[in-house]
Amino acid sequence: MASYKEPSFKDRAALSAQAKQAALEKLKAKPPVDPAIAAERAAARAAKEAAEAQKRADKKAAMEQAKLDKIAKAEAAKAEEAQKSVRAELTEAEKKAARDARYAARKKRK
Repeated sequence: MASYKEPSFKDRAALSAQAKQAALEKLKAKPPVDPAIAAERAAARAAKEAAEAQKRADKKAAMEQAKLDKIAKAEAAKAEEAQKSVRAELTEAEKKAARDARYAARKKRK
């Protein structure tokens, strides 16, 4: 059985040069890209990017609308709370007047 022989620098450099040459030949053997196919691919890529940009813009607009809706809802709740506090502060005379108006309306219906 033959023992292992450590490759020399020359051997490694030759193998490297061979591999580079094989890769270059493989690249040269590749057929050139058809301009029509390249244009079609570029158009498809541009359409896809435009669709993604539109999707991002729609999502951003939806988020902004949700934020505005949330703010409007909070302001409405604050206004409702303020109105409740005003109603709670009715004077006794106003409460009596409202009670009398309800009583009169009930009597009128009968």
